[in-house]
Amino acid sequence: MRHPLPIQPGPGQESVWDYPRPPRLEPVTATLKVVSHGQTIAETSRGYRLLETSHPPVYYFPPQDVQMAFLQASSRKSFCEFKGAARYYDVVVAGHTAVDSAWAYAAPPPAYKALKDYLAFYAQSMEACYVGDEKVIPQPGGFYGGWITSNIIGPFKGGPGSGGW
Repeated sequence: MRHPLPIQPGPGQESVWDYPRPPRLEPVTATLKVVSHGQTIAETSRGYRLLETSHPPVYYFPPQDVQMAFLQASSRKSFCEFKGAARYYDVVVAGHTAVDSAWAYAAPPPAYKALKDYLAFYAQSMEACYVGDEKVIPQPGGFYGGWITSNIIGPFKGGPGSGGW
C-alpha cells in the first residue's frame, strides 16, 4: 500500500515523512510531563525523543524522573526490530488503572542503548501529556505511542488504513 502525500511543512514545523528509518534518537531539553488523575507521574528535562518515518515523536523519560510507585509491571511484551524487547506497565492512580500504558526496553541494541530502562507513555491513556507547556494529542490508533504537538505534521501512521505504510 502506498502512503499518502506528506503535508508540506511550514516555518518551524517538522514533517514525520522527513524522519528516518531506522529511527533517530535525540535528547530533549524541553520539560516533558505525564499526568494521570491529577497526579504527575513523570516529569523531566532529560528525556529523549525517537523519530521514525510516518510517526510523531515518542518521548522517553529517565526512570529516576518517573514516580515508579504508580507503575506496576504487566504481562504484556512486544518486540521492535530496532529497539528490541519491550516490557509494559500499568499506571495505577487513585484506584484507576491504565492497562499497559507505559513501556521500556531493558536491553536495547547498541544504537539505542541510551533508552535502557527509560519509560514512554501512551498519551491516550493519560489525563494529559506535555512537551513544554503544550498539551499533546495522542498518535491515532491503539498501538503506537507518538505525541503530536503543533509543530509536527503528517499524515500520521496509526489511523484506519495506515497499516501498510
